[in-house]
Amino acid sequence: MLAIGSPTTSYLTNSSCNALLRELQQIWTDIGESEAEKDRMLFELERECLEVYRRKVEEAANAKARLHQTVAAKEAELATLMASLGELDIHSPIQSEKRLTSLKEKLASVTPLVEDLRARKEERIKQFADIKAHIEKISAEISEYNPLNSAKISSLNLDEQDLSLRKLTEYQTHLHTLQKEKSDRLHKVLEYVNEVHSLCGVLGLNFGQTVSDVHPSLDGTSIEHSTNISNSTLEGLEQSIFKLKAERKTRIQKLKEIVASLFELWNLMDSSKEEKYNFSRIISIIKLTEAEITEPRLLSTEIIEQASAEVLRLTKLKASRMKELVMKKRSELEEICRITHIEPDPSTVAEKSNALMDSGLVDPSELLANIEAQIVNASEEAVSRKEIMDRIDRWLSACDEENWLEDYSQDNNRYSAGRGAHINLKRAERARVTVSKIPAIVDNLINKTLAWESEKKMLFHYDGVRLLSILEDYKLTRQQREEEKKRYRDQKKLQDLLLTEKEAIYGSKPSPRKGNSFRKPNGYRANGNGSMTQTPRRNSVNGATPELLTPRSYSGRQNGYFKEMRRFSTAPLNFVALSKEDTMSYASAFGSEPGSPPQV
Repeated sequence: MLAIGSPTTSYLTNSSCNALLRELQQIWTDIGESEAEKDRMLFELERECLEVYRRKVEEAANAKARLHQTVAAKEAELATLMASLGELDIHSPIQSEKRLTSLKEKLASVTPLVEDLRARKEERIKQFADIKAHIEKISAEISEYNPLNSAKISSLNLDEQDLSLRKLTEYQTHLHTLQKEKSDRLHKVLEYVNEVHSLCGVLGLNFGQTVSDVHPSLDGTSIEHSTNISNSTLEGLEQSIFKLKAERKTRIQKLKEIVASLFELWNLMDSSKEEKYNFSRIISIIKLTEAEITEPRLLSTEIIEQASAEVLRLTKLKASRMKELVMKKRSELEEICRITHIEPDPSTVAEKSNALMDSGLVDPSELLANIEAQIVNASEEAVSRKEIMDRIDRWLSACDEENWLEDYSQDNNRYSAGRGAHINLKRAERARVTVSKIPAIVDNLINKTLAWESEKKMLFHYDGVRLLSILEDYKLTRQQREEEKKRYRDQKKLQDLLLTEKEAIYGSKPSPRKGNSFRKPNGYRANGNGSMTQTPRRNSVNGATPELLTPRSYSGRQNGYFKEMRRFSTAPLNFVALSKEDTMSYASAFGSEPGSPPQV
């Protein structure tokens, strides 16, 4: 079938019309119609044809308009659905349909799209409805049907024309946010409940009653209701936790004060381990923080009352034993001072303390606190004096070796082949090395003492005597001793020379026994195994050589320190004593800042 309007159809139509027209003209000619009549009839024929064409055109135009209206309605609906579903993009079906020329083709292509979008819209509406239902349910649980939150939920229905994926994603995001908030709230509620349970356990309180006061659903016995997660529940739990922590802090502070009092009373009363064992649970509270105290009922009112009763009992008992405690602490102070060679405070001596307590002029507790403070001060001073005390011990040890070496040198039988002689000989060698270091030890000790006094802004006393005075006297006495030894050796050489000359002139005579010497006789005695044992030896100030004054010498005199310089006497062997001017000049020279002695 040929298409209308095609070249072939037009040619056939023109051929048919021309043939019919020629046939009509021939008929008119045969009839004998005039030319005017022929022209009139041809004009009517053309007019009738135009009316037919016009009517057909009008019918076709009306059909086209109706079809165009249908297509436009479909396209409008399609656009509305696409806008509602949020599918407006460059590759939209409407954009692709604009390239088509036939309205029927457009209608045929748009109709299935509209049906598909209608189905998708229905599905989308159902999804929105489900999400809104979940949102409303969770919001109601969170808000606990708060009118303000209900108005917020109803606002979700204001824009129902927007069913796009973006809007759906927003709703889903909102739902996920609410679900997460619900999970977080539930987790926080459980966390708060667990914390309340722990605090109630430590404080010895009723957990069920505490959480029921916040909301009945929090108690484990209430199973008909789900756990409430509203703001009021969270706020109620937070307030409960705050109150419980404040109560815990108050009880911890109170219990720590009680424990501190117990420790003080136990130390004062020398309580036995059995008495302390009953309170071993609360003793651990001293080293724990608030968060670490989790033992059940450790902070209960019963425990606090029990500890308070024990403090009250010991306080009453302490009053009767305070005098004994004061004496004990005073003895402890004197022992510390004795070890460190410090003079104890005379204000708390035993006789004076007893008199003060018996007279009632001083509270025994205050006196005891005063002695304890003195013990602390003495202990601190002992720590600062340790280095110097160690050097003093080294000095005294070296002095002991020097005394032993002097006695050993006076032993006429020291080179005998007796048992143990080689041991004494080796000790003598070591003692000579030690004695040679004594001057350096003393100088170093003086420097250390001066540095200590400069740092502490106080004098360094040893058993009540200033250590620098002892060291000065020792150095002066040692110098005088060395000079007298030198003069003795010179005098001895002179006597030997005179004796030799006398023998050369008058002949030799029997020499006297060597037992009559400058030093005392042998300072050793034989023990059972043949070795030599040192016997006690006393050096006199009036002897041949001056006495070397050490801290032991001063301590032996019960702190009887001689404030004036000693006057040393000379021996009967015509020793030349130092003049007073020499002694004072040496003392003045020593009083200046010493040089840098060799470190020992």
